[in-house]
Amino acid sequence: MTPDRGETHFGYQNIPLDEKQGRVDDVFHSVARRYDLMNDLMSGGLHRLWKDALVTAVSPPKNGRAFKHLDVAGGTGDIAFRVAEAGGAHVHVTVCDINAEMLAVGTERAEQRGLDGVVVFEQGNAEQLPYADRSFDCVTIAFGIRNVPRIEPALSEAYRVLKIGGRFLCLEFSAVDVPGLDRLYEFYSFKAIPRIGEVVTGDREAYQYLVESIRKFPRPKAFAGMMERAGFRRVTFRQLTGGIVALHSGWKL
Repeated sequence: MTPDRGETHFGYQNIPLDEKQGRVDDVFHSVARRYDLMNDLMSGGLHRLWKDALVTAVSPPKNGRAFKHLDVAGGTGDIAFRVAEAGGAHVHVTVCDINAEMLAVGTERAEQRGLDGVVVFEQGNAEQLPYADRSFDCVTIAFGIRNVPRIEPALSEAYRVLKIGGRFLCLEFSAVDVPGLDRLYEFYSFKAIPRIGEVVTGDREAYQYLVESIRKFPRPKAFAGMMERAGFRRVTFRQLTGGIVALHSGWKL
């Protein structure tokens, strides 16, 4: 999926790999304060069901067993809070995100929920995670992997920081495979979502990029192959809502 000469896609633009992270940072800096509201508006609330499916797959223990969870590109903490609230007293969640604005919003939300100390927010790059080998029982990334300039190193890092027997779960937009729905979804994505983004956040370009980045992300089978090459075993994926999103799973065995 990555062009030659060290280039990558920013939406439909080819840009040098070294520039993509800065462009992505600008997008999320712009929309951080209204990111969660926009998720509701763009998906009609469906993102909540997709995230519930992810947390069900994580299955954080409700007993006294210690469980260390890492949510990469977790931004404002939506997945992290769900995992912490679904598990028992010994579940600890770390959110690692490269964007300081998103982390600031997440930290505020953790304090408001009384989860500061249970959920911690740390700045870091998915391609070079600042954690020791075999540190976490589970690693997740939800709607963030497509914004990573180099997906392969990010998958390798997720594998590295997982404990033996740990699970990696990735929730990401996919390719709609229902006739009729695909055309409706295409129209809604490219016509409605950037307009909603402009009205709510004042930044049409940011949401134009987010829509375009979905189209450039590898199809589920191709992404499953990338996970296997990173070392994951028992790799599977499940498409949800007619293929709008896919839930990918792999184990470190």
